Amino acid sequence: MLLIKNGFVADAGSAEPVKSDIFIKDGKITPLKDVPSDLSGISVIDAEGMMVAPGLVDMHVHFRDPGFLHKEDIFTGARAAAAGGVTTAVCMPNTSPVLDSPEMIADLTERVKAADISVLPYGAVTAGQRGEYLTDAAALKAAGAVGLSDDGLPVMSAAVLLAALHKSKEAGLVIISHCEDAVLVRDYAVNDGIVSRKLGIPGRPAIAEDLMVARDAMLAKETGAPIHIAHVSTAGAVDIIRKAKAAGVPITAETCPHYFTLTEDEILLQGAMARVNPPLRTPYDVNAIIDGLMDGTIDAIATDHAPHSAAEKAQPLEKAPSGISGLETSLAVTLTALYHTGKLPLGRIIELMSTRPAGILGLNKGRIGIGDDADLVIFDPNKEWTVNPVAFRSKGHNTPFAGRTLKGKVQHTIRAGKIVYSEEHKHVI
Repeated sequence: MLLIKNGFVADAGSAEPVKSDIFIKDGKITPLKDVPSDLSGISVIDAEGMMVAPGLVDMHVHFRDPGFLHKEDIFTGARAAAAGGVTTAVCMPNTSPVLDSPEMIADLTERVKAADISVLPYGAVTAGQRGEYLTDAAALKAAGAVGLSDDGLPVMSAAVLLAALHKSKEAGLVIISHCEDAVLVRDYAVNDGIVSRKLGIPGRPAIAEDLMVARDAMLAKETGAPIHIAHVSTAGAVDIIRKAKAAGVPITAETCPHYFTLTEDEILLQGAMARVNPPLRTPYDVNAIIDGLMDGTIDAIATDHAPHSAAEKAQPLEKAPSGISGLETSLAVTLTALYHTGKLPLGRIIELMSTRPAGILGLNKGRIGIGDDADLVIFDPNKEWTVNPVAFRSKGHNTPFAGRTLKGKVQHTIRAGKIVYSEEHKHVI
């Protein structure tokens, strides 16, 4: 049993956090009237001055397991997630081998039971993520997949995606789409614009994202099947999604903290450490992303946690892999950029990072109510700290936020009533 005292409960539906205690028994939120008069056998957390919120649901991570264990594995990824306040993380299937069969999904589902947080898998849309032949959506769901994605690669064939949407709708799964035209972006390292021209290298044009978002929105309208747009980075994509939603298309979208805080200029300062797919864009795009978060066009904030080894990221810009290790900074970056600037209230941030992602995937998470799973994050919204990637729990220390001072720090993460991270002790319990 666990009693959290004196905290301000911040739920997605709350206009303002309300000071209240929370009692946890058998891994569930339990009525306060059931708190025993004798607290000697109960663990107590004094959350005075802190926020207590539903544990974050990160619907887009790469734990690199199986196949790339030098970058990350299920257990280091889960520990990094816990340190960032994430209690549920959903893994992309671009592993080696690809998670494209019920057997692969079932194996991962069994192994993650020992992780510190809830780790759930996506299954691939196509076999081997080659964009040719569909996987068995129903079988993947039965094995434990909570969605389908070929993330890392777009499904280039409209015919294949059209067929996949029909199958995913039948199976009751959403497709998470990586929207970049592969021919237009190739393996280019940066946004096509001022910085690419300054460096004298080809870039990934914004239109490559916009075209695919428009295509996917049209296919979702045609089929009535839900589609979710991953890592939105352009103003054009935000506009397309906004109009599609207004027309009743079953489309949702996510963005990442780096897309509403950093621009392509970061490449000039940090080189490969700021290389990510899609690339960092322009100030105009950053402002459009923020507008999309404010008006509800964008439904979720995910990390696209993509850890790499130091040696891989130390390569020249055009050879280094793309990706940012974002789990341990996502909440703090979001609070710093959106909450402390007055752009978004805390309840909206909780909605974006917990409640809405859970809803999109049909997960019974992201809420604080009697009988709900006791998956919680306790954080100090005003605590300042400096990002030190050497201290990351992730194997990947690749972050463009190194050395930055952020405002907002996770103090405790609780999964199913168990404390899985405590800042006080500086380790995962």
